[in-house]
This record gives sequence, structure tokens and C-alpha cells, in this order.
Amino acid sequence: MATASQSENINKEVANKVLDKGGDVREGEELDAKAVSNWLREQGIDVTGMPVVTQFSGGASNWTYRLQYEGEGNAQNKSQDLILRRPPKGTKAKSAHDMVREYTVQKALEDAYPYVPKMVALCTDEAVIGADFYVMERMEGIIPRANLPKGIDLDVAQTQALCTNVIDALIDLHQVDYKAHPDLVSLGRGEGYCERQVTGWDKRYVKAKTPNVPSFALVRQWLGKHTPADSKTCLIHNDWRFDNVILDAADPTKVIGVLDWEMATLGDPLMDLGSALAYWIEEDDNIIMKQSRRQPTHLKGMMTRDEVVDYYLKQSGLKIDNWTFYEVFGLFRLAGIVQQIYYRYYHKQTTNPAFKNFWIIVHVLHAKCLKLIAQYEGEVLFSSRVQPHLQDMGVDAAMIEQLPSPIQAVIKGILPKSYFAQSVSKAEK
Repeated sequence: MATASQSENINKEVANKVLDKGGDVREGEELDAKAVSNWLREQGIDVTGMPVVTQFSGGASNWTYRLQYEGEGNAQNKSQDLILRRPPKGTKAKSAHDMVREYTVQKALEDAYPYVPKMVALCTDEAVIGADFYVMERMEGIIPRANLPKGIDLDVAQTQALCTNVIDALIDLHQVDYKAHPDLVSLGRGEGYCERQVTGWDKRYVKAKTPNVPSFALVRQWLGKHTPADSKTCLIHNDWRFDNVILDAADPTKVIGVLDWEMATLGDPLMDLGSALAYWIEEDDNIIMKQSRRQPTHLKGMMTRDEVVDYYLKQSGLKIDNWTFYEVFGLFRLAGIVQQIYYRYYHKQTTNPAFKNFWIIVHVLHAKCLKLIAQYEGEVLFSSRVQPHLQDMGVDAAMIEQLPSPIQAVIKGILPKSYFAQSVSKAEK
């Protein structure tokens, strides 16, 4: 029988295998560790020697590094385990990778929200490493990505607890009294968040459109006509996914941290929920969406999208008349994000092979939006009043005919029955 000491060592060994860790620094993304270390000391941060530098995956977002300072001698020279975040090289618009905003939000939440890492220091002097950056303490734990790490086997009850805890952490964020924090108040632009988001993503999609993706004309028009007033204003994360939370290694159902605050703002919590559910892939979703899954929401014990909405509304006390708007907006926003990335690949601004087939995902998201709209309007109204007057609808439908057969089959299986036949007929006329 193993002793208590041996059992503790075994548990540590298992936990160490599932903890989220960095890997080798990618070529062209090297960090000037000496410059960073000197700057930290100038800020009064007690680091000794040079750190071991590793880098976390996620090249399409901000670059994230782990700095492990071993420390020497007595307790005053203790080890430091830090995380550094900086924007990618060549970023022109700071608003897209705003380190000051990301740092400020987390710093303001330090005493108001238990899941933010502890901020260490912010640097806005680009002379140090060529960009703004900030440093925070590392939160040691598990990050659930497309699948849970090997060695983490949750039963149905544990998976249900994990799912509930992740949604509860989002609800808790939406309950933060942002008015008590001046740095959070300054994030907002007042009423009209829903309208600004619809208008903004409409423009972004049109700007990023390539010839091989649909226009989203009907979707964009429908969203514009059905935009509600803001349900309320609160602090929203704007990128809520399982792979942006940290789980306790000793209890993988427990949330201990939330990451990636670069898009946090004041806005409508239902828009935050709709955007989060656009990433929520269920076991019975189509093959293309399942292949692009980024979080383990397919596991038995996870809530369905409808169950998440019901649970959120019950816990938050919010009431809505048209959930379809928020769901369609979330999918359209995701299509815009995916298309912006694909636009860079299409125009050879990046050669990352992972982006090669993103245009296919855009087609599927378009079909999902149309299906939801048809369900909301009813097939008769959708086919007789909503769809026919849009001239480019036939062009979008004809484009589907040019897709590879397996993809075409998936998309036709999603689309409303009346959409394809009428649109093609109109295009032929």
C-alpha cells in the first residue's frame, strides 16, 4: 500500500502532466528576456538572473510567454513564475491588441472578480521590446481546449458540474458592479451597444468578404431589422470560451481563472452569451462544425445551447422576447472573425495552412443563420416575404452548387427547404 507521501507524489505527477504549459518559442517570435528582466527590476519587481522562456500556443492572437525565474539563496530572492502578453509583430491597430485595456480591466477587477490573474506591471514604452506588454503572475492549472487533457476523465456528473461552473463564472462577471470602478466605467459608450455591434460587424464582414463566401445579405438585413434595445449594461468578456478559463488541477470541475480580456467592454450580457454559444458545438452538430470544435462541449453531461440559455436566464433574472436575434448575431459575428482571418490567407498575407479551409466554415455559419431565421419567421413567411426580394440571394445559392459534394451536402442539410429551390430559380431568371 502506498504511503501518504507516495500518494502525494503520484498526485503531483498526474497533475503535472495535465497542467497547461508553454512550448518552444516560435521562430520569429523570440522575446528579449534580458530587456524584460531589466525593465522588471526597474519597476521594483524582485527577479533574479535570467528566466527560462517558453511560449504558449495561439499564434492568431496575442503572443503569450512564460518567464520562470529560479531565484537564488534566501527567501528574499524567491523564484518567480510570470506570464508576459504582447501583440503580434506588425500590428497596426492597437485597438485590436490593446495591452493597456487588457491590463487595466484585470487590474480593476482584482478585488471584484475572483478569477482574474494578479497583475504585476504594464509597459507602454515600445523601446523595451518593440511593443506594449504586460506581466502577470502565472495561475497554475488546466486549460480545456478541444478535448480535456489526457488523464482527465470526468464522469457525466462531473462534466455537468464543470459546465455549470463555467456558465456561473460568466454570470458572476455580468453581476460585477462596474460603476464602483472608474477604469471600468471608462470602457463604455453608453446605450445602443446592440445596434453598434450589428452595424460594426456588418461593415467588417463586407470589408473582409472574398469571392468564395456568401454575402450574408439576408442575415445582415434581418439582424438590422430585429436589433433590440440593450437588455442592460454590464461588464462583458466578449470572448467567453472554455479555452479561456483555467481549471483547478486537483478538481478539474472548478474554475480558478479567466484569461484573454482584450475584448472586454461594457455591453449587453445577452450579446456576450450569444457570442459564447456560437462556439458551443454539440454532439449532434454537423461534421464541419465538429471538426472545428475548440472546446469540449460535446461531452455527455454538458448542457445543450438551449439549456445554457434557460439556465442563464433563470440565474440572472433577465427576460427576452427574441433569443433568435442573439443566437444569429453570435454566429454572424463568428463568421466575421473567421472571414477576417481567412481574408489574410486568401490575399497571401499569411501562409498558415490552418486557415486554408476557413471559408468552408463561413458557408456553414451562413446556413445555420438562415435556418434559425426561417424557424423564427416560419417557412411560409421566410420563403414569401423575407427571402425573395434580395437580388444577391440567388448568387449565394448558386455558389453552393459549386462547392465540393460533401460540403454541399452538409450545407443543404442545414438550409431551410424553401431557400435553395427558390433562390436558384430566381438566379436562372
